[in-house]
Amino acid sequence: MPARVLLFIFLCITSQVYATTGNYVYNYNDNCSKAYQAYLALHIPEARSSILMEMRADPYNLMATYISDYEDCLTLLLNCDKAEYEQRKEHFDARLQLLDKGNPSSPWYRFCKAGLYMHWAIVHTRFGEQYKAALKFRKSFALLKENQQLFPTFGYNQVFAGLQEAVIGSLPGNYKWLVSVFGISGNMKKGIGKLSMFINTHTQEQPLYTEAVLYELYTRFYLAYDQKEVWNLLNNPHFITRNNLLNSFVKANIALDYHKADDAIMVLQSATNNINYDQYPIFNFQLGLAMLTKSDIGCVGYFQKYIEKNKSDLYIKECWQKMSWAWYIAGNMKQAQYCRLQITLSGSTRLDADKQAEKFAQNSGWPVKEILHARLLIDGGYSAQALVLLNALDVKTIANPADKAEYYFRLGRVYEGSGDNKKALDNYRYTINIGKDRHEQFAARAALQIGLIYERTGAATNALSSFHQCLNMPAHDFQNSIDQLAKAGIHRIEGN
Repeated sequence: MPARVLLFIFLCITSQVYATTGNYVYNYNDNCSKAYQAYLALHIPEARSSILMEMRADPYNLMATYISDYEDCLTLLLNCDKAEYEQRKEHFDARLQLLDKGNPSSPWYRFCKAGLYMHWAIVHTRFGEQYKAALKFRKSFALLKENQQLFPTFGYNQVFAGLQEAVIGSLPGNYKWLVSVFGISGNMKKGIGKLSMFINTHTQEQPLYTEAVLYELYTRFYLAYDQKEVWNLLNNPHFITRNNLLNSFVKANIALDYHKADDAIMVLQSATNNINYDQYPIFNFQLGLAMLTKSDIGCVGYFQKYIEKNKSDLYIKECWQKMSWAWYIAGNMKQAQYCRLQITLSGSTRLDADKQAEKFAQNSGWPVKEILHARLLIDGGYSAQALVLLNALDVKTIANPADKAEYYFRLGRVYEGSGDNKKALDNYRYTINIGKDRHEQFAARAALQIGLIYERTGAATNALSSFHQCLNMPAHDFQNSIDQLAKAGIHRIEGN
């Protein structure tokens, strides 16, 4: 259903609300619960039906107004369609006008508005509108802070406050302007602790529980580095992916970053049976990435599906790059070169991965095939096969310093994955020696991994030194994401 039609229906149903000062309520009833759970499973038509039913039954129920916002935000975050964004962003003001009519003496009054601002701060970030995102983030932060002062026992404050505090507490140095200009601060551990406390004191039947679980999973995996524990939670019977596309997306996303390509493929292939699967081209992109790690040329078909069905400018260049790699490893240079030429013709460079693809297209050379192949195998969790490839390659034949730095970095990743920390550290140090004055990511990544190894083994002083070394590297690729991980490591050790 077009976004403008949705807005028309929304305004018609609530027109009497604008004309009177009725008794507004925050009633999380059966209709709202059904809608919330359906939205958080990406069953959008079912969720919309429940919301419209509630709006007709009680146009004064502001909980329905708040929950309706999940449709816009989830759809925009997953599909990143600019045209749809231009239409749907009109809904923010309409919903905020309604929420402003609520009862300020209710703890839900500020909370719902804070949630609305938070949702759209994330959306604006996704569409590259950083200043708008910062303004809405600050507004959400201020509303939650006020709500916590007025209603300190209102447990729902912990959900967004916990997320915000965790993210702010791990911001890399080049985002410190956000803290200083907007006067906000955070503590990563305390933020994640608030999310955990909420989950431990609430049930799935209560509002925001499902959302809090997802926030905790992501912050624990990427910021607290509790990766093994998070993976165990994702494989717990309580985390259901069957007939739940959002959970499927989350599990596949983390599986790919945890070198579990086989698990990602299994989850995504199961998700294809969902009636709403084709509404989200991002699943084709994920499946392409997972299959590429096995050098399965079938990945090309999924990358092509993403490009054909997707209406966003994100991941387009990366798709062409990944297809080029797949053909290159398969030995088909004609197709590899064709895909490489397509990189510069479409898409954007708003994401680091797309920037790297553009850089690849502008470079006349090709990566060392064995190193590239090993990299993909490592990404998928096939370290034993990667080690065979790397050991068969004579490092003396590698002339390019960037390729040599990557060779040692990939070797370090293999040994780290097998538990041989000594060999991993040796290879990471070789990487740093070669790449510390270069713009590629490998030296910074190696310093980060050294810090993580020391952290896991209890050598806190050495870990801190390595994390700071990572942060002090010259400008390099993927700097924002690498710096955030290094800063998160420092916070974990220093406890702030």
